[in-house]
Amino acid sequence: MRFVVKRTVYQKLIGWKESPNRKPLVLLGARQVGKTYILKEFGQREFQNIVYINCDNNSFAANLFSDFDIPRIIRAIEVKYEVKIETGKTLLFFDEIQEVTGGVASLKYFCEDMRSLHVVAAGSLLGLALREDQSFPVGKVNTIKMFPMTFTEFLLAMGRSQLCDAVLSADWELLRHLHDLLTEMLRQYYFVGGMPEAVAQWAATSDPKAVRKAQKDILQTYYLDFGKRGKTMVHRIRQVWDSIPAQLAKENKKFIFGAVKKGARAANFEAAIQWLVDAGLIYKICRVSTPKYPLKFYKDDDAFKIYLLDCGLIAYLSEARPQDMLLGDNAFTEFKGAFTENYFLQELIGMGGIPVYYYSKNNSTLEIDFLVQYDGQVFPCEVKAEQNVKSKSLRTFVTNEFPELNLHALRFSMLPYIDQGWMENYPLAGVEGRFQPQEED
Repeated sequence: MRFVVKRTVYQKLIGWKESPNRKPLVLLGARQVGKTYILKEFGQREFQNIVYINCDNNSFAANLFSDFDIPRIIRAIEVKYEVKIETGKTLLFFDEIQEVTGGVASLKYFCEDMRSLHVVAAGSLLGLALREDQSFPVGKVNTIKMFPMTFTEFLLAMGRSQLCDAVLSADWELLRHLHDLLTEMLRQYYFVGGMPEAVAQWAATSDPKAVRKAQKDILQTYYLDFGKRGKTMVHRIRQVWDSIPAQLAKENKKFIFGAVKKGARAANFEAAIQWLVDAGLIYKICRVSTPKYPLKFYKDDDAFKIYLLDCGLIAYLSEARPQDMLLGDNAFTEFKGAFTENYFLQELIGMGGIPVYYYSKNNSTLEIDFLVQYDGQVFPCEVKAEQNVKSKSLRTFVTNEFPELNLHALRFSMLPYIDQGWMENYPLAGVEGRFQPQEED
């Protein structure tokens, strides 16, 4: 039986197909997040035929874009693959398009000379970051970003469609009665994460070893890609990457360069961090000086926290034992909130890039885990991995530090929904119910 993954990005692909202002589409994302799979599903379901060209290690594709004569390119593809490419009926799919010279640039000419043809391309953010010899055709393509599977997508993959609907319904009284089941599924998600191959293994086998093998294979592909940089940069990228579990295990999760290497300075590692951000492998969350909308106006680039793209990969890199993650409450209580904060951020980004920052005073006497910009408002958010949910800092922040802003605080914890007036507590499993998916700002 073929494993079928339902992804919310599919509806964005439908919207692109039906748009009268459609341009060639580039689906962006880190390696292994499911780009190829979803575009093939899209082509097979929504078109009469799909023409798939993997540009990686493909001599035909390597020579295809010697010029940008689009009719010649189309004719060459038809002859090579014995197909007929027809406007409105065919999806032309270039996979790993960044691997061939001229591939990305050709999309500009597909837009200008044959815009009615449905053309899609997939490329890892990592690969596009490596191709410094190619410029991106800004204004001539549509782009969609794809991320690891969110918690509700994980529920769908596990055959829990009604539970998924319940989370998205934001019916907090209903979720109160489902609390134990949601906690169990969330515990599994912390361990498995949202990388499709790891989810497929878990859904098929319920075998922690199979999941860990999938995660190991994914991480090895990332390490191989690190090696494509210069020797000095490779070393620094790996140092930053390897330091992330320890950085997240700290009570104060502000990124400390000295934790990467003793005596390290920002200048030594800024390029490595930015490279990992551009590759989509880490999320960099900056501090803001004041919680006013729009938060970007108050961003402090010199103070930030770093999270991994996937909580399951954090579990692997942390060398947390499967039994500690899957049994009891250890996943929530033993790791100082590292998995919980990573999960919370992963949910927000995976739902459409909701802007997220954090706040702290220079003297570190007050810190707010996240400031979330949503629907024209700023919400101070605290994320608790336990049921011990005293929120002294959050209350001080709202009532004493910035009373004039009339901020409404949110807390996500292992408790069910509670309305305390100045603050609402939501169950950790209900992030997507509280912040419904949005288009990126």
